[in-house]
Amino acid sequence: MPDGPVEAGGPVDDLVALPELDADGRAVFEHRGRVYAVFTVDGEVVVTDGTCPHRGGPIGEGVIRDGAVVCPWHWYVFDLRTGECRVAYAYAEPLRRHPVSLVDGRLHARLSTPVK
Repeated sequence: MPDGPVEAGGPVDDLVALPELDADGRAVFEHRGRVYAVFTVDGEVVVTDGTCPHRGGPIGEGVIRDGAVVCPWHWYVFDLRTGECRVAYAYAEPLRRHPVSLVDGRLHARLSTPVK
């Protein structure tokens, strides 16, 4: 797969180097006008959309508890391994996750964003 954008009538797919993580293994970053959040859960680095699918809250500022992130706006809880909402199963969309890989010794995420 190429390292740059791929546009084939679908989403744009970028391989993006992750920023340095803070002492808690977290970061928030922007790419192509969208915000993403990085979490470390049980030694695994997880990249998600940076906004809550419920009402757009800053999910990267959420508290991590039992392998899930709690949105600071409305307390929706998303499992970081699956993206599924733990509190509103029939209502909430899952939190989008993005694959993480190691490239030349540095962590990268494969980010898919809609073509505008």
